[in-house]
Amino acid sequence: MPTFAEARAFLLDNRSDYAKAYSQFRWPDPVAFNWALDWFDGVLASDPKTRDQCALWIADAVTGRDAKSSFLELSRRSNETANLLRALGLRRGDRILMVLGNTEELWEVMLASIKLGTVLIPTTTLASSEELADRVKRGRARCIVTAADQSEKFAKLALDGVTKICIGGGSGIGWIDYADARKELPDFAPDGPTNPGDPMLLYFTSGTTAAPKLVLHTQRSYPVGALSTMYWLGLKPRDVHVNVSSPGWAKHAWSSFFAPWNAGATVLMVNQARFEAKVLLKELVRCEATTLCAPPTVWRLLAQEPLSDYPVRLREVCAAGEPLNPEMIERVQRAWGIIIRDGYGQTETTALVANSPGQPVKPGAMGRAMPGYKIRLLDADSQTAREGEVCVILDEGKPAGLMVGYETEAGLRAVEGEKYGTSDVAFGDEDGYLTFVGRTDDVFKSSDYRISPFELESVLIEHDSILESAIVPSPDPMRLALPKAFILLKSGVAPTRAVALSIFQHTNARLAPFKRIRKIEFVSELPKTISGKIQRVQLRRMEQQHPAEAPPSAVQFAESDFEELRKA
Repeated sequence: MPTFAEARAFLLDNRSDYAKAYSQFRWPDPVAFNWALDWFDGVLASDPKTRDQCALWIADAVTGRDAKSSFLELSRRSNETANLLRALGLRRGDRILMVLGNTEELWEVMLASIKLGTVLIPTTTLASSEELADRVKRGRARCIVTAADQSEKFAKLALDGVTKICIGGGSGIGWIDYADARKELPDFAPDGPTNPGDPMLLYFTSGTTAAPKLVLHTQRSYPVGALSTMYWLGLKPRDVHVNVSSPGWAKHAWSSFFAPWNAGATVLMVNQARFEAKVLLKELVRCEATTLCAPPTVWRLLAQEPLSDYPVRLREVCAAGEPLNPEMIERVQRAWGIIIRDGYGQTETTALVANSPGQPVKPGAMGRAMPGYKIRLLDADSQTAREGEVCVILDEGKPAGLMVGYETEAGLRAVEGEKYGTSDVAFGDEDGYLTFVGRTDDVFKSSDYRISPFELESVLIEHDSILESAIVPSPDPMRLALPKAFILLKSGVAPTRAVALSIFQHTNARLAPFKRIRKIEFVSELPKTISGKIQRVQLRRMEQQHPAEAPPSAVQFAESDFEELRKA
């Protein structure tokens, strides 16, 4: 089996040869390996060719200032941070709750935690006091690292025995100033080897259908597993990579930490007080970004701008988080001459399925299995099917990028057996491309036909007036359920009868009769998880419990309301 460096080099050398990369790639040996010490410090921060290269570039659109750090500078500062944590009593296996925005300290703390062998619990700055309390308790946090504007959230929490570190000093008694790290030595000596199974990251999932689960990753699973993510993103050494993702979620670790630094690329973050597509586009041009990954919501906002007016130098553009509609891909290709390549994975994994560089992109498809992952679609009887649950097959061993398991009150529920099921449904074609159908709990039946919310939402998003939408089943005595669309219109578009008619005409012309959307409700916002994913389960529950009721402000239309449609 190859070393980490050899496996990385193989994927870089075969970045456009999917057949060879998939058939010949092997995960590195599961040996003692500390990514921050052995790769980041040992190679990137030590090699004269890379040590002075910009590793982290934060472009702050609020202040207009740039903050740049080289690999060598980050290595030394993260050593100081690791030494501070050790001086405060943190030891291998202890848990650290990190609540930071896109500031340099976030990357320093992540590197320091890996070096020390502690377990990091990344958490979004949008989390409430109640959610933070849950993370402290269930995550068994022994330390908190946050910023001054977040420290008040912890004021009323029971934090006996918890070390509190704050950037800029915290509000109240007992906070340690993160600046104390600069008084520590810039060299760090580990207390022993780092084993591949040692815990490293604990993520609270976004909880689209239930309370957040606790996903445990190791010193091997995300750093080494992110080789598949590096391959999907098409990263090269010295790229300037932008990932639009909030700290605290797995995608931030995927594409703003491990994958770009696996490749030896620069991580470029564009900070904004409130997201504006124009600002991001200007920074992409100014900073000469070469690669970009963003969620569909961001791509939809970017596509409303005159993209051809921005002479970007992007070579690779990707989308992740939820499937991207073909219409968005076409708009970007017309403007920039490059194709957005969709990718798919979970907090529990690294990139599983994606459109890799240099390969044909099929409209609507999320791609093929990534190197290192054996993927099959299985039906309810665990038989291979054209449409079924996306499963990672474990008959040849666990892929490096797969989690250890879920932490529960009863202990660790490890991934075992012959497969890991993602709970996502996809359709597979003869070329191995998978097209997302929906979550297993999102797909529903109407007159005994299976309805994929995503398929209908893909048609809706092509309408000029629609910004976002969500399809859920509306109870019907004859057909069991009818597709209903909750629609968020673009700014300046009023929820009128004429707009509703236009939407029905648009979708009816593109959908088979059994798939047609029968009801529309215009909304001022769609319920989302804290990570930005639409909570169809909340809309579905509301529709099933009170299908005929709606808030006074709601504007609803049914297909049967329009004589024009009955005549068509």
